[in-house]
Amino acid sequence: MTATSVAPTSTSVRTRPRRMWVGVLIGVSIPVLAVASLFIGVSDVTPVSLLADGGDGRAAFLLVASRIPRTVAVLMVGASLGIAGLIMQMLVRNRFVEPGTTGVTEFATLGMLATMVFWPAMPVPGKMAVAAVFGLFGTWVFLRIIRSVPVRQLILVPLVGIMLAGIVGSVTAFFAYRLDLLQSLGQWSQGSFASVMQGRYEYVWVAGVMVVVAWVAADRFSVVGLGQEFATNLGVNYRRVVAIGMVVIAVITASVLVTAGMIPFLGLVVPNIVSLIIGDNVRRSIPWVAGLGAVFILACDIIARVVRFPYEIPLSVIVGVIGAALFLWLLLRRGSRAH
Repeated sequence: MTATSVAPTSTSVRTRPRRMWVGVLIGVSIPVLAVASLFIGVSDVTPVSLLADGGDGRAAFLLVASRIPRTVAVLMVGASLGIAGLIMQMLVRNRFVEPGTTGVTEFATLGMLATMVFWPAMPVPGKMAVAAVFGLFGTWVFLRIIRSVPVRQLILVPLVGIMLAGIVGSVTAFFAYRLDLLQSLGQWSQGSFASVMQGRYEYVWVAGVMVVVAWVAADRFSVVGLGQEFATNLGVNYRRVVAIGMVVIAVITASVLVTAGMIPFLGLVVPNIVSLIIGDNVRRSIPWVAGLGAVFILACDIIARVVRFPYEIPLSVIVGVIGAALFLWLLLRRGSRAH
């Protein structure tokens, strides 16, 4: 009894300093990167120019109209996409899935194409609502397919999602090409914050509302992640919790899509890294996932702006390269708990 009780305690003592330092690093990185994001760009927006021009100068106008909205949008997108990936992994009970690898993002993009064809003058909130409905349907389709798979192996589930995403993406591209809307659709399918400004980023706050919903239902998501039978035995309404999770994922995906476009790998790697640090408890993981997602995408956005300055590389390219490298590390890491 003594030996078995000491082992977990010593392990907890060893891991607690690591968690503390990672938490401190995230807490320090967010304000530092956010301030750096405010003053990086082609236009001259610096503390010196702000003081020289006063509150009514060009630098102050650009700061309020462009830099602050962009930084806030980046923070919200990073935090919400990471949490969407975490909830998706709990619902599917697989660490290698996210909205971008299960067809949810592609279904939402198909919804955007439908608005361009049938309601071209629809305002952005309407487009976001249609994209959310399509994303919700895509989540339902993926979950139904997964339940029909006889053997739910580790790699089989994301492969099914990637095939579903490929089919839906190909159908979307085909109709966009035939209707001469491929270029218009491209602005939604390529992740970038270059066009974010005051009046065009407020929809991302809807994703923030979904983050609050995920926090409220966090304990239920943890139980659902243990399986339907286990959740039912504990008195949890499994179908209701899954439905809430589907809505959270679909709305976050749609709001991010209409704000910044597709951003790959974020919802996949960030929850896995957090799982390696603190475990699989959803309520405890949500603040970590939100903070690390915000840091990750802020750093990538800054890199996208400075690597070919004064030109800007699409954010999805930087996130894709770094995210793919982190994903390979998670796959190849010896003794990883990502699976």
